[in-house]
Amino acid sequence: MPRHWYCLPTLAALATGFALAQAPAAEQGIASWYGGPFEGQRAASGEVYQQEQLTAAHRTLAFGTKVRVRRLDSGQSVVVRINDRGPYVASRIIDLSYAAARGLGMTHPGLVPVAVEILDSPVSGQASRFAVQAGTFHAPANASRALALMQQKCDVARIVPVHGKVELYSVLVGEPATQADAEMLAKKVRNVGQAYESAFVVRLDSRPATTRTGEVETLARLHP
Repeated sequence: MPRHWYCLPTLAALATGFALAQAPAAEQGIASWYGGPFEGQRAASGEVYQQEQLTAAHRTLAFGTKVRVRRLDSGQSVVVRINDRGPYVASRIIDLSYAAARGLGMTHPGLVPVAVEILDSPVSGQASRFAVQAGTFHAPANASRALALMQQKCDVARIVPVHGKVELYSVLVGEPATQADAEMLAKKVRNVGQAYESAFVVRLDSRPATTRTGEVETLARLHP
């Protein structure tokens, strides 16, 4: 009886198929960038921001993660390392350094559609913490009102100052152990009212420096 070897996939084909099946889907959305005004400031990871380095801010990816950012409209791409948190605008998914933005040809448009693909992620022995950012406010009184509402509707909440060109106050809700739980909490926060429909998940990472309230959080800056 003839052996139909052509029906059997090769090991290489199996490996390729497995790799494709395991590869995470690229995140798609809007990219922004930040440059000169933040030069020399401390990033959320504790590093000093240098606009000529290929780095970026992301809300949930672990520090040290390397990603490829590809423009969906032109195909240009650049590889960056995550060392900061942001952008704290719900419609955007990544905030690039000036050098990375220049590599994508987006310094003049400012905002472009991109796909973010994870290339390498560091293995950390420390468990990650997440939260939901319900809103960010210029006036402490407005932040306090949002805090009271979140504590009533969603239980655990706190205010964390965001240091940058101006003083801002973020209201964070919960401290879920997984990103999946955080996404479920975000849906609950969005249902509180129209003012909170842009709530999103952020990752919290400890660092030596603390905020004025003593909270060890990495909401170090906010780029509009």
